Amino acid sequence: MSSGDFSMVYSTNDTSNEGIGSIFDSPPSSQKNSIPQRIRVHLIRLKGGKLASVARGFECPDETLQGLARTLKQKCGVGGSAKDGEIILQGDCTEKLILWLKGNGYPDTKRSGG
Repeated sequence: MSSGDFSMVYSTNDTSNEGIGSIFDSPPSSQKNSIPQRIRVHLIRLKGGKLASVARGFECPDETLQGLARTLKQKCGVGGSAKDGEIILQGDCTEKLILWLKGNGYPDTKRSGG
């Protein structure tokens, strides 16, 4: 191969990639949380003496809440559900919940209820 077989293309025009998103781009301003959500994590006792961890205070659409619940269930290795702005996980996994939420965009997450 000779050096003439390859040509380098260089552009300083930023509009050449207009409309093409990157996985590293920040989300649109409509998706950013302008006010941090106040998430409170509780440990409750259900019928039969079983424990459940509840995270309350999510202000997002149900589809987003379901996706977040799916991720948390996988991270904690438990079952659970999500509805009405709260995520319920089976068992005592409050510490894992708090650590994961604080590290993933919910800095105002605290334990509540004793």
